[in-house]
Amino acid sequence: MNIRDKIVVVTGAASGIGRELAIRFKAEGAKLVVCSDLNADGVKATAEDVGGVAFVTDVSKEEDVKHLIETVEADHGPIDLFCSNAGIGIPGGAEASNEGWQKIWDINVMAHVWAARHLIPRMIERGGGYLLNTASAAGLLSQIGSAPYAVTKHAAVGLAEWLALTHGDDGIKVSVLCPQAVRTAMTAGNEDGVASIDGMMEPPEVAEACVKAIEEETFLVLPHPEVLKYMRNKTADYDRWIAGMQKLNRAYKG
Repeated sequence: MNIRDKIVVVTGAASGIGRELAIRFKAEGAKLVVCSDLNADGVKATAEDVGGVAFVTDVSKEEDVKHLIETVEADHGPIDLFCSNAGIGIPGGAEASNEGWQKIWDINVMAHVWAARHLIPRMIERGGGYLLNTASAAGLLSQIGSAPYAVTKHAAVGLAEWLALTHGDDGIKVSVLCPQAVRTAMTAGNEDGVASIDGMMEPPEVAEACVKAIEEETFLVLPHPEVLKYMRNKTADYDRWIAGMQKLNRAYKG
């Protein structure tokens, strides 16, 4: 897909990857960039910077996601590209609270489900559209120190795969973003964490990788190329890969 003259929606646009996606889409000639976030001041600032529209949305609520889609299409026209980018992380394992598990599940997984539920039928009716879903390298590998993050990002990748294989013949294109550490609010204070083992990437670099993937209609977006090698190691010898991750776990648990 060529971004020029397209209507694009980006969730989580107040900062980090979402903000840089909005900036880059504007630079690519998008007709309109709709910037969505729960942070009202932050998303307004991004929208002003790109000459777009600010929309306060809590993606953990289906009605908010539905309202975003319906309002944009009613007021501005058909959404060509929807970037379901908002996400959170929480630490812990199975002992993490039910409330924490539910919150991260709703934001990291169900927000993608709800966007697909309310947008894909519209896109199919008009002949196609594009979804960019932000997951993580943790969704292909795992996440030391956070079962909720690892599990929800695996689910996000699984959903993106299913949408691509199920709706490809309907004209729906799907890309899933799976970076390692990116310098955002989520990684602030943990710059030396396990996710940054191959370096901390800057958000504009990630946005560049996304634009290239969308132009080439590539499913898997890997700003950190090392992730592909790790995926291959994992599938080639799962037990050896688990042993290596156990070693990382010991090292980063201190």
